Amino acid sequence: MGGSRKVVFLTGATGAMGREAVKAIAAKRQDLDLRVLVRPEEKSHPVVRDIQRRGLATIFWGDLTDAASVRAGVAGADVVLHMGALVSPLADRLPPDVVHRVNVGGTQNVVDAIHADGGAQRTRLIYIGTVAETGSRNAPVHWGRTGDPIKLTAFCHYAVSKTLGEAIVAESGLKYWASLRQSGMAHYEMWKIFDPIMFHNPLNGVFEWSTAHDSGRLMAAVCGDDVPAEFWRGFYNIGGGAASRVVNHQFMARTMPQYQSILQPHWFATRNFHGQWYADSDKLEALVPFRQQSLDDYFKAAPKHTPWVVRQFPKLFPGAVRKRIETLAKAPGGSLHWFEANETDKIRAYFGSREAWEAIPRDWDKFEFAKPSNAPTLLDHGYDETRAIEDLRLDDLRQAAEFRGGACLAQAYDGPDQAVSWRASDGQIFERTPRLYLKGGHWGPVRVGDTDADSQEAKRNPFFAQVWSDLRG
Repeated sequence: MGGSRKVVFLTGATGAMGREAVKAIAAKRQDLDLRVLVRPEEKSHPVVRDIQRRGLATIFWGDLTDAASVRAGVAGADVVLHMGALVSPLADRLPPDVVHRVNVGGTQNVVDAIHADGGAQRTRLIYIGTVAETGSRNAPVHWGRTGDPIKLTAFCHYAVSKTLGEAIVAESGLKYWASLRQSGMAHYEMWKIFDPIMFHNPLNGVFEWSTAHDSGRLMAAVCGDDVPAEFWRGFYNIGGGAASRVVNHQFMARTMPQYQSILQPHWFATRNFHGQWYADSDKLEALVPFRQQSLDDYFKAAPKHTPWVVRQFPKLFPGAVRKRIETLAKAPGGSLHWFEANETDKIRAYFGSREAWEAIPRDWDKFEFAKPSNAPTLLDHGYDETRAIEDLRLDDLRQAAEFRGGACLAQAYDGPDQAVSWRASDGQIFERTPRLYLKGGHWGPVRVGDTDADSQEAKRNPFFAQVWSDLRG
């Protein structure tokens, strides 16, 4: 232990969010004693070298898949910040079992380590989930909140694994846990990202961004003594609020003002990604204040962190940049590659059909830029949400299950954290806590996004049908 200081164990220190969390927590070293889990392969990583040079944290060498190294880091910890994961786009190119071992198995190792350390009633666990758990939410269903249906996009192993990991945490039996779903996170190394995944993101989709700076502040804040009791055992969306809500084409215009001379509208998918404007992100800010850097602040500061040549090259040589980006779009995983290779499953998932793609204008002057409604709208969750989850009755669970096309098979309601049996709309029987089912939106057995299966689900499940509207046709 660190004397009077809280011991904080953090995974994922070398990621964009992790490195900001390390800085924010190290700035409170008079109160917080930081440990980080780092893979031996990353010993020369700039973040790791900085941690060692400045003495920001104690490094535990190991891997999320190695239960022993996780137990060593968790032992005696007061707070565990579990950010470590394989993320997109890498996660979606790796074998699903590899992603599962790290993201799902690693989360189970964290939970098991807390139990083994006797921390079920005292150790605080923060799990970083993702907006990808709720999938494509194009207008008119672009406003979201926790408790909305889990909806996994096709080909996204990352979303599947993070959804399963969230369930492990929510049903861990720990007294103090919270799942914080990260949104699009603006950080100063975004200019380094050059991957076909950029074409998966619809131009008319939306994001309520956070910044890595503020996410780091959030991680430091949840370690404090002033975190209210009502925060724990909850699901939250991390977002920057009203000032950070933009349509994707607006974000593109800020990052590449001359994009219309370089890119073409039909290079970008129209569906099967993720992103929302949050109707509930202010709730997290009210409970654990963390916002300091707006999206506009980020854009003002970003040029200082971006090489001059990266900023000026598109202005000076748009033709060369266009050729390079078009080559990326034609590479495996890129939108144009799907059509050249006639990958019908990808075409259907991301565009609906080849005909729908051909109908997208090739001229920006003819492209219709969406202006989604700024008025928040809430989906129906199918039960009386004015009542605290602890005060629900068995009839409420039955009503919610019926709205999801299934049934609650429980004979009694013994509280939100006691798993009960449910029947899904397709007849599958599964066990789930009412808290995860209702507040987390985990309405059935988790499966990889399947367009045909989801289309059939929407016909049986009014709850899910609300978010299938942007994919119909």
